[in-house]
Parts: sequence; structure tokens; C-alpha cells
Amino acid sequence: MVETRKCQVLIVGAGPGGYVAGIRAGQLGLDTIVVEGDKAGGTCLIRGCIPSKAIIHAAERFEALRKHASEGGHMGLSVSSEPEVDMLALVSWKDAIVNKLNKGVEALLKGAGVELVKGWATFSGSKHCTVETPEGPLRIEAENVVIATGSSHIDLPFMPCDEEFVISSTGALDLGKLPKKAAIVGGGYIGLELGCALAKLGTEVTVVEGLDSIMSVFDEELRRPLEIWLKRHGVTIHTNALARGTVVRGRGASRKVELTFEKGGEEQSIKVDKVLVTIGRRPNTKGWGFENMGVRMDASGRFIRIDNQCRTNVPGIYAIGDVAGEPMLAHKASAQGEMVAEIISGHSREFDKVAIPAIVFTEPEIVSVGLSPDEAKERGEEVIVGKFPLAASGRALTLEADKTGGFVRVTARESDHVILGVQAVGSHVAELSGEFVLALEMGALLEDVASTVHAHPTMTESFHESVLKTLGRAIHTT
Repeated sequence: MVETRKCQVLIVGAGPGGYVAGIRAGQLGLDTIVVEGDKAGGTCLIRGCIPSKAIIHAAERFEALRKHASEGGHMGLSVSSEPEVDMLALVSWKDAIVNKLNKGVEALLKGAGVELVKGWATFSGSKHCTVETPEGPLRIEAENVVIATGSSHIDLPFMPCDEEFVISSTGALDLGKLPKKAAIVGGGYIGLELGCALAKLGTEVTVVEGLDSIMSVFDEELRRPLEIWLKRHGVTIHTNALARGTVVRGRGASRKVELTFEKGGEEQSIKVDKVLVTIGRRPNTKGWGFENMGVRMDASGRFIRIDNQCRTNVPGIYAIGDVAGEPMLAHKASAQGEMVAEIISGHSREFDKVAIPAIVFTEPEIVSVGLSPDEAKERGEEVIVGKFPLAASGRALTLEADKTGGFVRVTARESDHVILGVQAVGSHVAELSGEFVLALEMGALLEDVASTVHAHPTMTESFHESVLKTLGRAIHTT
């Protein structure tokens, strides 16, 4: 006989949306079950945001050591020998961080009184499913269901990832050996974050991008410092180039993978050790029996359709995170998860965020919150724009965050000085995003930020200075 469990809230997926929804639901006294087929934490924690940032940090440290080992050293500091990369040890260090956070999420769920069921759920109706657990099948009947199944890497059908020669971002985070040469198909944030890290570690990197620019979601002014860094580090960029396929050449340890791509009507090819495919992610909507739940998809057919409370068309069924639409970001999923738990508990909530930050951990980092100047103008806004170069920041100089022309840029409505958007590019600027978002969410005026005392010396002063520039009263730049 199949065991049956009943609960008030069933959450499918323990990623940044699902586990946050679970913890908050538990805090609110709701009988909650979270079902997860892999490890608690989801893609972001297990094979995405966290492990990639660990690799990126290690790459930064390695590049710094190489500078200190160069002739004459760096900053007056020198090391006597050339640093080396032990990829197995690096991956092991990364895995230790992931495992610690995974256990932390499990402990937080337990502490909130939430039951974590490990297994894959299949729905046979709107609010009941069967979970195949290691102990056998478990039937769960719920009053409310939260779909938080996340997203997955997109394969190219003509060159699927074998995780040996053609690898996904997951494979790139588990390399046993550093490739001498690597090609990256896709010049978006995932590919370029990993590409920058590989270049710092000493890999010869080539990027193949189908559009006319890398990182096309950002304007040219934001992209330019990254393009400078890539050129300085010998990264080859092919834009308007379409991958056509791969062939493994050679025998034994000398085997290479040959990537063929089309550019300008001509076919080109390169031989590398690894081809990394990063052309985007697709929402996980297949394999759970969602068609038996009666939930409708949006106009694109990719995402589950939701309203501003993350409700689907079926009462008592919610969808959050990547499966529910753009932007496909972990912090959006977490915010939605917290909100849904409160709605189920009877609170009056809706998802009406003014801005959701987008951050790319390339070198230099790119941050965008709210509208760019062009986006604001397209909406019919008359704007004023101010930009502060990091080269004029004392703190940025001490952190070497000023290289490649980094800056903070503010866009405000001309008539009332309401801040509409903030963008930044440079080393360490990701940590400024919180202040940018807070300013927009609180409807801050330029004068509000201008009259706020910012600590010296800090990177946050760059935001203050960019606002002063927008007002025409810059202090530390002309």
C-alpha cells in the first residue's frame, strides 16, 4: 500500500524559490512539505551561482599571484615561483562550500518545521502527486501547491553536451584538468563569467556569439570595459558567428574537439580541449505531470502563466522562479517564494517590485538596476544622466577596481529628479547593487542620495558622486 501524506502546502523544488517559500511557510505555522529530486539549494547553490563564484574568486587569486610572480612583482610584493593550478583541489574546495550550504538549507527547513522529501514528484491531478523516494512511493495530497522547478541548460541538438569534450556550465564547474584551449558557444553572462575565470587561470579562450555583440542585454557603454578586458587577456571574440557542430579528432590523450562555425558566409573551425555551450536556459515544465494539473502556459509557451500574486489559473496552485517567467534570477525566485507563503497564510501581498537587480560577475563586473538612459527615453521620459569614473575614486584605486574604464551611471527624470535607473561596471561593483535597488524601491530623488553621508573611503561613494554629477555639482570629477 502506498503511504499517503496530507499537508497545507506542497512545494515542488528546493531551489532559491522553493526552500525560501518552505521556510517562510513553516515560520507561519503552515504544515509544509518540500519535494526535491536532487540536493536542497537548487541550481543556483549546487551547480550555478555559488560554485561559479567560488571558481571566479579562485581565478582572481591565481591571477593576482601571477602578477606578484612576474618580474619586479606587483605593489612591491613578489613571490619566488610561478603559481600552479590544481583543478582537482580547486573543485574539491568549491564542493566543500556547496555541501556546507546544502546542509545549511536542510537545517533551516528542519528548524522551520518543514518536511523535506527527497524524490521526484509526478502529478496525477491538480493537488496530488506521487513521489518516488528511496524508501518507496509516497502519495501527497495538498491544499496548496507551489511549483518551483527551476530551469535547465539548453543543449544544441546538433552538438549535445557529452560533458567530456562538449560541456555545459555544470561540467565547466567540475573540470578535473584545466584546458589549454577552450571555445565558448554563447556570449551571454554564463559563458563570459566562466570565460573570464578560465582566461585568468591561463586558458586560451575563444567566444562564438551569434548576435552582433557579446552581452547584448547591456548597452555599448556598459559592455565596453568588459570588451577591453577580454582583448587585453587575449580572448578571441567572434560575433555574428553561428556554431555548426563538433568533431573529436585524434587518439588517446592527444584527442581534441574541433568546433565548426559560420561567420560572414564562410565556414571556420578551431581545435580546442573543451567546447562550453552556454546558449541559455529553459524552464523545467516537463516530466512532473503539470498537464494533469490544468495549469496554463503563457503566450510564449515556455513559462507557466501567473498573475502578480504568482497564482496560476487553477485556484490554490502557484508558480515561482524560473518556471514562471523572466527574469530568471535566484533573488527574484526567493522574493516570490516568501510572498506566496504569506499569501497562503492569509496576508495581503503582491509582486510589484520597482526594480530587480541584474549582475554579471565578469571582469569587470556589471550591475544594472532599473532603466538605462536609452530605455527611459524609449518610455517617453525626459532624463538627466550622470556618470562617475572609478578612476576618480580613492577606494577604487586602492582595490585596483578602476581598470578598463569602470564607472557608476545614474539616470533620473528631469522634471522631478526621481531616480529611474543605476548601472555600474568595474571590479567589486556587485556589492553596490543593494543601495541602487533601495534607492529605486523607495522612490528616491537625486537630492535624497546627494544629502546622505557616505563613508570614506568606500566604493559606495561612487554612487554618491554619480548623483552629484547628475545634479551638475560633482566634487571629485569635472
